[in-house]
Amino acid sequence: MKINEKTLVNYASGTQVPDMEDWLWKRGEVNKAFLRRWCTLRGNLLFYSEKKGDKEPLGVIILEGCTVELAEEETEHYAFKLVFHSEGRTGRTYVLGASSQVELEQWMKLLACASYDFMKLMVVELNHKITEIEAQGGTDKDGEPRPPPRTRQNPFNVGKERQRLTWFDLHNKIGESILRDRDEWITRASAAAAGEKIEMSGDNLLVVL
Repeated sequence: MKINEKTLVNYASGTQVPDMEDWLWKRGEVNKAFLRRWCTLRGNLLFYSEKKGDKEPLGVIILEGCTVELAEEETEHYAFKLVFHSEGRTGRTYVLGASSQVELEQWMKLLACASYDFMKLMVVELNHKITEIEAQGGTDKDGEPRPPPRTRQNPFNVGKERQRLTWFDLHNKIGESILRDRDEWITRASAAAAGEKIEMSGDNLLVVL
C-alpha cells in the first residue's frame, strides 16, 4: 500500500480532535526497552511521537489485520499488545503500556474498534437490523418503515391472566361498586337517625347497638 508521507504528516498534526491522545510506553523493535511516546489515535491510524506537539511523528501504526490483546507477561507497565496477522500467521507485535488500569481499558477498547474491518462489520450488522425492522413492521404510505409490533409484556404481570372487559362488563362492574357504596351510606344514615353508633373496622362498617 502506498502512503503519501506529506499527507500523513498533515493528518497527524491536523486541528481535528483526535479519538484519543496520551502518553504510552512503547517497547522498541530492536532495543527492547520501553520508551515514552506521545500517541495520537485518528481513525485507524495510531501515531507516536517523541514529544507532545511534534509536527512530525516518529511513526504510525495502521490498525488493520491486528488483534488487541492484554500483555499478561509484562509486569513493568499496564501493558497490551497489537498482534498483526498475515495469511493465518502471526506477524509483528507492538507492545504498549499505559500508566493505569483505567487508561489501559480505554486504549484497548478504542483500538479494538478503530479498524476499517470492524466498522464494516458494524455497518453490515446495522443493515441487517434495518432489514429485520422493515420485515416485521412493513412500510407506511410514504415508504417509511413502521415500528415493529409491541410484543413485550409487563414483568410484574407474569403468571397473571389478562382479563379482557367489554364496555358493558366495565359499566356493570363500576355500577355494582356504586350501588354498594350507596347501600352503605343508607345504612349509616339510618343508624345515625336512630341514635346508633357507627364504627369502622378495617374496610367494614359496623353498627354498634
